Amino acid sequence: MGSGVSVDLQDMWIKFGDFVAVREANVNIKGGDFFSFLGPSGCGKTTILRAVSGFLEPSAGNILIGGENMIGKGPNERPTALIFQNLALFPLMKVWENIAFSMEVRGASHGERRKRADELLDMIALTGQGDKLPSELSGGQKQRVAIARALCAEPDVLLLDEPLSALDLKLRQHMRTELREIQKRVGITFIYITHDQGEALTMSDNVAVMKAGIIDQIADGKSIYDDPATAFVASFVGENNCFRGEVSKIVNGEAVVDTNRTGLLRGRIASDAQGKLSVGDDVMMFIRPEALHLSEDGQESDTRILADVHHSEFEGQSYNVFLEGTEGKEMKMALTNRGEARLFDAGTSMAIKYDASQAVIVPAGELASE
Repeated sequence: MGSGVSVDLQDMWIKFGDFVAVREANVNIKGGDFFSFLGPSGCGKTTILRAVSGFLEPSAGNILIGGENMIGKGPNERPTALIFQNLALFPLMKVWENIAFSMEVRGASHGERRKRADELLDMIALTGQGDKLPSELSGGQKQRVAIARALCAEPDVLLLDEPLSALDLKLRQHMRTELREIQKRVGITFIYITHDQGEALTMSDNVAVMKAGIIDQIADGKSIYDDPATAFVASFVGENNCFRGEVSKIVNGEAVVDTNRTGLLRGRIASDAQGKLSVGDDVMMFIRPEALHLSEDGQESDTRILADVHHSEFEGQSYNVFLEGTEGKEMKMALTNRGEARLFDAGTSMAIKYDASQAVIVPAGELASE
């Protein structure tokens, strides 16, 4: 297993007739990174993966793997291996034979194949399971065998297309950790496709968030969550309360927004929008449910919101309070269950506060329709 190689997409367009599936993608994936493309179905992320693997030729632009241009090279001429949702293990071959299949194709001896398969079985924590048939394994074990089989071909880049989507939630969460561990052990570049934000945020070094063929933002998970570049990213990744309005003043990287809910509210201008907003601009301000809390003092301020409770729900670790905003839009506040949080009656009037640094302001744009 080598160290991973870089993957660069340069001004890449992919069109099917008049339909633009991917528009001007520019992505730089460092060698050895776990990199995810995250977005709703139909946004173009699998199309990008197919182009990197060579199953699809871009309409324009370049794909560099390890600095070498791959345009015109077929899948078997590229240092990549692809894992699909349906794992396509050979049902009549033993697990070890499945893993070492690429070596058989290359003409390696039985002994070499078996030795390599056993090494990979150790690495995926399935020691001694080589003589089983795939049908004797659980979903998560089959998943690991598919990964080992792909790694046996010694790719520089492993491409994974929603490989965990068929698994149930607990197993999926367990496999996230496993996948990340395997990736660190082998040190090769992983490019991962998912529509599951939790998956992308927990596993990746960097994430590209896509909508309708366009990459909206590329950053590490924490930046994407705390400092979204667009309204789409803010509303697609995690839960968010959206306040629409226009900028009434700008001071030191913060703006006061005349909102559609409770008048003037202050927040932090997103890094991507710093220096690009002016007074009068239409903006959206996003405040996460966990950033809202009850205001004890009666002081009016530009980080205080008045609203009535619509209903509240107990969710174990938190109490979720849904509040009526203006225009019938509900706001959600998540209070951690530390013993003093409680369910509030419908109609209760509340004052809520937040820290201005946790309210992010971006130019008005399209929201994710989740």
